[in-house]
Amino acid sequence: MFRTLLTLFIVLVSSLMLAGCSYQPARIQPQPLVVIDDGHGGYSHGSRFCPPGQAKKGRC
Repeated sequence: MFRTLLTLFIVLVSSLMLAGCSYQPARIQPQPLVVIDDGHGGYSHGSRFCPPGQAKKGRC
């Protein structure tokens, strides 16, 4: 019984030492992860293309 507990203790301590116990908190950034239109609002390099129906809604 004592030998089993000693072996379990040694395995537990060695696994904790190998783990390193490092912790890094989550990184929360206000920027979006994916940028779809590079912030141009649908215009690409001076192009004034407006999809059908969007001009009437005031989105172009």
